[in-house]
Amino acid sequence: MTGYAWVLEVRPGYEDEYKRRHDEIWPEMVEMLTKAGIRNYNIFRHGLTLFGYFETDDLEASRTAIAASDVNRRWGDWMGPIMKVETDPATDFPFLLPKQFYMA
Repeated sequence: MTGYAWVLEVRPGYEDEYKRRHDEIWPEMVEMLTKAGIRNYNIFRHGLTLFGYFETDDLEASRTAIAASDVNRRWGDWMGPIMKVETDPATDFPFLLPKQFYMA
């Protein structure tokens, strides 16, 4: 199992709305992520900065499944207006952060 992290932003003034939407996350979104092999998914917020962490055994298979998902497309359309999202053009997935330190 490998862990991955990303950083995105909430648009100013939408912090509470972002939290509300995740408090009420669509069950089909959680189901799709689970079927895509995503586990231990956490999102933290500091000001407008979002830090996400997730684990998967096969990043490429997870990215492929997520990209093919209509649920993910609808979620992205719904969240897009309240977020600033930068994606890696090579993967069309948020830029993943290089690990700097690990302590077991």
